[in-house]
Parts: sequence; C-alpha cells; structure tokens
Amino acid sequence: MSEEIFPGVQLGEGTVVEPGARIGVPPRGREPGELPTVIGPNSRIRSGTVIYAGTVIGERFNSGHGAMIRENNVIGDGCSVGTNAVLEPGNRIGDGSRVHSHCFLENVTLGRRVFLGPGVVFTDDPHPPCPRYDECVGGATVDDDASIGGNATILPGVRIGARALVGAGSVVTRDVPSDTVVAGSPAREKRKIDELVCAPGHFAKPYEWRAALDS
Repeated sequence: MSEEIFPGVQLGEGTVVEPGARIGVPPRGREPGELPTVIGPNSRIRSGTVIYAGTVIGERFNSGHGAMIRENNVIGDGCSVGTNAVLEPGNRIGDGSRVHSHCFLENVTLGRRVFLGPGVVFTDDPHPPCPRYDECVGGATVDDDASIGGNATILPGVRIGARALVGAGSVVTRDVPSDTVVAGSPAREKRKIDELVCAPGHFAKPYEWRAALDS
C-alpha cells in the first residue's frame, strides 16, 4: 500500500510520509487541491495517518499510526500527535506540545509545551446535540507548560493555567489556576506545583527544569 498525497500539499524538505498515510484529503464540499495543506520540514507521518486539506503543521512533527487530523488545524513546531488520536477541526497547538495516543480535541487551544496523556478528551458542546452548536461555549484553552494526566475529561470553555497539573482520570468542570495541581471528579485543587516532591530525588523540585526552556 502506497501513501496518497492529494494536490495542494506542501511537504518540507526531509519529511517522510510512510505507506498507507493520506495527506491533503479534501473536506466535504471541497475539491482536491482547493485548500492548501502544509507540513514543515523534517517531519514523519506514520502509516495510517489521515491529514485533511486546510491544515498547517510546523517542522519536526511526528504522527502516530492511525492519527486523524481534520481541516482547519494549526500545529506548531516540534509537536507530536499519537496513535489513534483525533483532532477535529479548529484546534490551535503551540510549539513543543505532545498529544498522546487516543486523545480527542475539537476547537481546543494548547499553548507551548503542553502535555496530554493517553486518552485525554476535550468536549466543546455543553448540551449535545444542539442546532446552534457553533454559537455555544466552544473548546478549552490550556496555557504553556500545563500537563494533563491520562483519561482526563475537560469540559467546554475551561481554561487550564500555565504550568498546572491535572491528575489522571479527572473531570475538569471549571478553570484551573496557574501553578496548581487538581484531581478528582469534579477536579478540585490539591496543592500548588511548588509543594510537589520529586520522589526519585532527580530534582530538588519537580519541573524545576522548565526554567531553562525559556532561557
């Protein structure tokens, strides 16, 4: 099985598209090549990945097997979208962010270096289904350096602050302040990030290495 690359696709130098991937698939109502699709240099699109036309992806991107990226997604440099993850239309993903396997995002904004564990689900409709869906609350916003543990669910319109940590399996129903640890269903504040301890003792404090990222 060979890869399928539609008209209007721009692949950066050094980018590898594996057999079985489909790049530039036209959305419903669009013709092949009508919407440009851009993937930056030195990226790797693994087998089974489907990327729709109208998506712009930066350099050094990696997809897992079977990832689905719909139209109108903008993904920064050095990002990854894992195996069987689904990005519906309207996401904006900052540089260095990682979307792990089996995640689901729609109309979500991720800052830089955001980490989503496996199976994180973002919702963007407070009472589905609704004929006025496009006028409703919309997706969540996750600020720089926040981390969300596996199988967490993030409700529509929530903002998760910079450097926050959401525990695995949490249901986030309200905004999370920066530098805060939340967990549970519904998620509630447990402590501040600077109160965490590095159990193996590799660092004086967890996440102290972040300071070097912006230096």
